[in-house]
Amino acid sequence: MPQKISEPTRIPAPCGKIIEEFVGRVQTDTASVSVAHMIAPPGWSEEHQRPAFDEVTIVLRGTMRVDHDGGHLDAGPGEVLLCRAGERVRYWNPGESESEYWAVCAPAFSLDLAGREEDAQSQTG
Repeated sequence: MPQKISEPTRIPAPCGKIIEEFVGRVQTDTASVSVAHMIAPPGWSEEHQRPAFDEVTIVLRGTMRVDHDGGHLDAGPGEVLLCRAGERVRYWNPGESESEYWAVCAPAFSLDLAGREEDAQSQTG
């Protein structure tokens, strides 16, 4: 049966990042895909990771950067980043203003599948 989600579940995150899950393991007990609205403050970053899911990042405002083993890619408003499962990546906001974006992961995001590395220089979020 179709389901309407009127309000997301806010996922606690350190360093000022806002995560609002509309579909996923927390909000709808969905393991196949997750859809979350995110706001990352200036300078926010997370550890390098090698996730076991594909991730699509749809940028609404600001800039999101993904570091990868070959360099980095930046995406601004109206642009999309696609990172495939198994790629070593690190997401962060290099700008001086907030970045707002949607993240779609398949299968759904979970910390167990994120494959995050310890990195003393990063701010987890």
